Amino acid sequence: MDIYSDLPTTLTAPARDADLVVPNDTVDLPALPRAVYVGGAGSLAVVMAGGQTVTFHGLAAGAILPIRASRILATGTTAGDIVAMW
Repeated sequence: MDIYSDLPTTLTAPARDADLVVPNDTVDLPALPRAVYVGGAGSLAVVMAGGQTVTFHGLAAGAILPIRASRILATGTTAGDIVAMW
């Protein structure tokens, strides 16, 4: 039994779930992640929860970005093994 299972999930709590992301220029993520993990070095183009489009360049493999992105864009994304954490 998880001793933390009855605690509320807040924005400062660690992620409980994660999913591999396939970048897509037209489809939003199913939920706003707490952070995005980049397993392969490169650039990550996203649409932020506020609507801004931003590209993070020069990301190292293993980078964790504490961002709330509604979409991970295929155009402009060269990083690989992207995981959204909820």
